[in-house]
Amino acid sequence: MPPAVRPRPLNLWLYLGIPLGCALALLVLESTSLDMSLAALAFDPGAGQFIGRHSYVLENILHDGVKQVVIGLALVAVLAFFASLFWQRLFAWRRELGCLVLSLGLSTSFVTPLKVATAVQCPWSLSQFGGEQTYSKLLEARPQTDKPGRCWPGGHAATGFSLFALFFALRDRRPRLARGALLLAFTLGSVLSVGRMLQGAHFFSHNAWTAVFCWLIGLACYYLMLYRPSLSRQTRSV
Repeated sequence: MPPAVRPRPLNLWLYLGIPLGCALALLVLESTSLDMSLAALAFDPGAGQFIGRHSYVLENILHDGVKQVVIGLALVAVLAFFASLFWQRLFAWRRELGCLVLSLGLSTSFVTPLKVATAVQCPWSLSQFGGEQTYSKLLEARPQTDKPGRCWPGGHAATGFSLFALFFALRDRRPRLARGALLLAFTLGSVLSVGRMLQGAHFFSHNAWTAVFCWLIGLACYYLMLYRPSLSRQTRSV
């Protein structure tokens, strides 16, 4: 068996405190009109639609193309994990690959059930932006409608932010690559979030909540599957 990898010290005040602080800030945001104000910036009253509603780049490249790339990455991770069960060169990476697969799966599969449970409307469906539905905030009761919303949290934002899983999988073995993966996940998730906001598909808070969830999922998978505090303390004392 390959020697155990000694985890780098994990500062939970940083790794857990920041996302929980962001969640608290998002709850405070519910009492403001920031979501509506940002959505209004992307809406063209003259055309009666959001400025990116029919953008080829936003729809075909960012929405469809990037999603297919991330799905391809997830399939590669799954195949690599199964290969690690019998291919000796991947034995040492089995736990990391398992953590990556689980985190990617959870970071994308949690979205649809929450969309159904919360029934939050998309900006493009609201009467303020040419639709027919009534606006309600996340913590408010939903107005009666025959077409409940399916917009919280942001599904496409999860495509990018799910790559936080790659950061945690690489954190102990390849710290430099892990930092690059963290930057990639944050950048890609942010770009996809802005793209969907320009299309009127999501409010800012929808995507910000998605980032918090994806980070916490990645952190939980890492902590339960890879992080071994006793080995980490040994590393610190060396």
